[in-house]
Amino acid sequence: MPVGLIALALGGFRIGLTEFVIAGLLPEVAADFGVSEASAGWFISGYALSVVVGALGLTAAVTRLERKPVLAGLLVLFIAGNLLSATADGYWPMMLGRIIQHSRTARSSASARWWPPEWSRPARRPARSRSCSPG
Repeated sequence: MPVGLIALALGGFRIGLTEFVIAGLLPEVAADFGVSEASAGWFISGYALSVVVGALGLTAAVTRLERKPVLAGLLVLFIAGNLLSATADGYWPMMLGRIIQHSRTARSSASARWWPPEWSRPARRPARSRSCSPG
């Protein structure tokens, strides 16, 4: 199986794990932090808002940089955010961890759309149109 396909599959798993699992654990998370389920729901909303707001700025900041080092750096941030969330002993450290996690999701979602053709052999790559160019 091509390495690129494995990377995309792992990326899909990561998105599901980061974005959707907490919704099923909300009652337990609320109980652990001693807050209402509505307050714990802000862990989901805070993450989503940081993805929406941060994606534009982050993409603009790294658009002229090499893709692989940028994605590797964002992966390190994603891991740091997950570690912070996993070890958080209070509401705000957990929220900060969720916001830090957004960096990887925001950029990799956009990157995943235009990387697969670049992994193909040149003869099998689709022609790029000017309006859909990633960079």
